[in-house]
Amino acid sequence: MANLRKKGFDLSKALPESTLMPLRRDGLDPVPDLGAMRRKAPVTKLKVPLGVNVWLVTGYEEAKAVLGDAGSFSNDFTNLIGTGVTSGTSPGGLGFADPPDHTRLRRLLTPEFTMRRLSRLTPRIHTIVEERLAEMAAATGPVDLVEAFAMPIPSLVICELLGVPYEDREEFQRLGTSRFDVFSGADASFGAISESLSYLRDIVKKERENPGDGLLGMLVREHGDAIDDEELAGLADGVLTGGLETTASMLALGTLLMLQDRQHFTALLADDAAIDPFVDELLRYLTVVQVAFPRFARRDLEIGGQAIGSGDIVLCSLSGADRDEHLGPHMEEFDPTRPAAGSHLAFGHGIHRCIGAELAKMELRAAYPALVRRFPEMTLAVPAEELRFRKYSVVFGMESLPVNLG
Repeated sequence: MANLRKKGFDLSKALPESTLMPLRRDGLDPVPDLGAMRRKAPVTKLKVPLGVNVWLVTGYEEAKAVLGDAGSFSNDFTNLIGTGVTSGTSPGGLGFADPPDHTRLRRLLTPEFTMRRLSRLTPRIHTIVEERLAEMAAATGPVDLVEAFAMPIPSLVICELLGVPYEDREEFQRLGTSRFDVFSGADASFGAISESLSYLRDIVKKERENPGDGLLGMLVREHGDAIDDEELAGLADGVLTGGLETTASMLALGTLLMLQDRQHFTALLADDAAIDPFVDELLRYLTVVQVAFPRFARRDLEIGGQAIGSGDIVLCSLSGADRDEHLGPHMEEFDPTRPAAGSHLAFGHGIHRCIGAELAKMELRAAYPALVRRFPEMTLAVPAEELRFRKYSVVFGMESLPVNLG
């Protein structure tokens, strides 16, 4: 696989439809075939024409075991594309790093993502939400909720977090979303990573010369040369990648769910305490990051009754695992009143669990109630069957969500 990028290899054209099935949806739900596969066997070998063994894990306990075992599985990016990778195309950051590098970098980042540190963003998050709502209210005719609300909120919050110029938000959105669609091909995905890192290196250079109040400036001031510019750019890229498209998708898809079942819309209007269980169940139900970063087996081992060989690729279907019947009854349904069924995997698990999970929850908890209270009569502006969703995207989402504000 070392030269796939150089050859312009398009993974989507090489893989059979059955292999792409974990990325497909039926409306908001994973396709029924994914649940059927999980019930038959929680770990299944996929048929791929690449000369490698690839396993799909759809069971909750099995996925949790893989994600939580950094000793048996590697996330190292060079496992994915071989020695042909250069510093310009490796995304860096935490998602594709193994200990001890991962341990060192996460230790530097963790203090910046504690609730105490993140609380400084709370007023700004509410201001961003209110500004978007005011701009929507001033519009005439239907409004695209993705463009006007779902995308700008996490984009501006990330700008605030990192300490980068607000005028760059459109560039942030483009760089953050262009790597996730399987049908874009490997060239486009690696090109997006390279372009994003190039842009962020310039930001890091400026922060190194004159540290600001954002995350990058704090890391420079507090750790100096203990973290180099390439690592800083990689961490910033990870924040961008992990925090933009995911939160934007949650905002759009969560709003669609409420518009299709008004009882949830009404619940947020009537009860301030409803937002916490609503957000947590929504994270589980939607699980917008459909498949976790690939894991590479470091040794021969057994998962879910299957013999995994050293060097095999293991893909965890997070959307499949979070619908596992072993978590409780009726997991295919959205029910914010259900008793906690265990920790969902929407943010992953183990050492690679999303470090920005609490920030994402802060944004969702601020945005949904503000939206329904500002526009209690909001409705879909087009028939539901005309809505356009992303196809075969690692991060499930919507192309647009036209709404009438009432």
